[in-house]
Amino acid sequence: MPPNTITVSGKIDASERARSLRTIRAVAPYLWPQDAPWVKKRVVLALGALVLAKVISVMMPFLYKAAVDVLAGEASGTMALAVGAIALTVAYGLARIMTVGFGELRDAIFVRVAQRALRALALETFTHIHRLSMRYHITRKTGGLSRIIERGVKGVEFLLRFMLFSVGPLILELTFVSIIFLIVFDWRYALVVLVTIAAYVAFTFKVTEWRVSIRRQMNEADTQANQKAIDSLLNFETVKYFNAAKREAERYDASMEGYEAMAVKTGQSLAILNFGQALIISTGLIGVMVMAALGVQQGKLTVGDFVMVQTYMIQITMPLGFLGTVYREIRQALVDMGEMFDLLHQPAEIEDKPGANALKVQGGAISFDKVEFHYDPSRPILKGVSLEVPAGQTVALVGPSGSGKSTIGRLMFRFYEVTGGAIRIDGQDIRDVTQDSLQAAIGVVPQDTVLFNDTIRYNIAYGRDGASEAEIIAAAKAAKIHDFVMSLPEGYNTAVGERGLKLSGGEKQRVGIARTILKNPPILLLDEATSALDTQTERDIQTSLKAMGEGRTVITIAHRLSTIVDADCIVVLEKGEVVERGRHEELLAHKGRYAQMWARQSAEEEEEAGEAAE
Repeated sequence: MPPNTITVSGKIDASERARSLRTIRAVAPYLWPQDAPWVKKRVVLALGALVLAKVISVMMPFLYKAAVDVLAGEASGTMALAVGAIALTVAYGLARIMTVGFGELRDAIFVRVAQRALRALALETFTHIHRLSMRYHITRKTGGLSRIIERGVKGVEFLLRFMLFSVGPLILELTFVSIIFLIVFDWRYALVVLVTIAAYVAFTFKVTEWRVSIRRQMNEADTQANQKAIDSLLNFETVKYFNAAKREAERYDASMEGYEAMAVKTGQSLAILNFGQALIISTGLIGVMVMAALGVQQGKLTVGDFVMVQTYMIQITMPLGFLGTVYREIRQALVDMGEMFDLLHQPAEIEDKPGANALKVQGGAISFDKVEFHYDPSRPILKGVSLEVPAGQTVALVGPSGSGKSTIGRLMFRFYEVTGGAIRIDGQDIRDVTQDSLQAAIGVVPQDTVLFNDTIRYNIAYGRDGASEAEIIAAAKAAKIHDFVMSLPEGYNTAVGERGLKLSGGEKQRVGIARTILKNPPILLLDEATSALDTQTERDIQTSLKAMGEGRTVITIAHRLSTIVDADCIVVLEKGEVVERGRHEELLAHKGRYAQMWARQSAEEEEEAGEAAE
């Protein structure tokens, strides 16, 4: 459980109250938006229907009393005698119908307001999550993140509906009933009602706070179980490779065991809450009924008065009984929404500068000027890297794992910000231009192309919004995947499965290449795009990559040196520093670090070829 929130005793501390108030303030603009007058009109109309429903509701017991007095022969006054019991009964029934009718009208009017707020907040959250940095996303678990959003959005709808149409009407009705008891009967009746209400509310709130602390722990257990389930399913192949299905089931069950324990506590605490509420309400009901019965015996009250007192007490019992549920759910909604608004208040690490201009690519020349970067100051990744990539040329980055090759690609795309030096494209510091224009200018083919769980057409078309069918097919042909797609029973409508698992590694890479070709960027980043493929598939795809790179500025991050022998310049990185640079032949002649890497890989490839021949 997070510190400084709800304690096990169920008490709310100052930070939790502040968080709840912040959440309510954040939701209020969606209920009363300045840019949508129609929403305000609907809220006012809904409130009007609510007040009418409650006014009619508190007047109903008077009709009931009058009908009973007529039937009991105790009615006094010409009006009651003239109307008659049947007419009063019909009036009572019509009043009930009108109460329900106005209540449903209120809901029908307000539903558009609630759904609009739900949609707007969901969109804002979704958009904000995409604005957060790579650093944030690699430290969060997708399952837990989706659960926070799901619960938070549901909490918004609940809060908007019940804060306005449950708590408000309840307070209004209790106020009306207390005033009627004070005026029609006497102060003692009003006092009993007020004491009963106060005791009920105090008990309900105290027990509910305790239950909310249990519910929070239950949510945490639920989130952990969901994270483990999603993580396990996303790594289905790995689970099978290591015969770990039983192990995964045990991990999941351990999380569900914690959820089960909290769920049992929740059920038991609910029983305590319900019994305590019933005890308090029944005690109050008995009190006013005894007082009313004595009044009838003494001739101060009629039988109709006795019935009216009972009717009012039963009438307030229903919304009071609902109060526990409403309060509990509102508290839970505030907890759930608080987590989501915490997410919304998570600052985006990479922001466009105020008034940033769009990147203007003239040739695509890239300059790294003493670039430094670290995730942690104690562990520098890049240590003053300087290199030039002339427009239209191909520069390859090679080096051992951890040398900083892929980090350079992430910095170019502004997944992270450089901590020293600068990266420029055609003389423009990438920190001074908009992220949208920068990322539109760079096409990336990663080592492992991840596809959407949709069709091949959708995944290729993702390269450029609004691409035509002819353009999609042309990109597929350029990536040498069109013939394969046409050999499939459903062609371009073939579903690729989650993360593209229905396709082979080479087929996924070709789809990735096709959508990058469709994007048609002036700058191309190949991040070990073929290192995970077999030799023959790699050679085939290299042909497509080479064709795609013609006329573009290309930075290729390579593991297999044989794939970059034709590069205009090869840069060797080691421990975040440039140790060598030059063309393939020059570096071999230099007999330095690159030559050593080349010799070792050549020996490994000859050994693999020999084993394959055997």
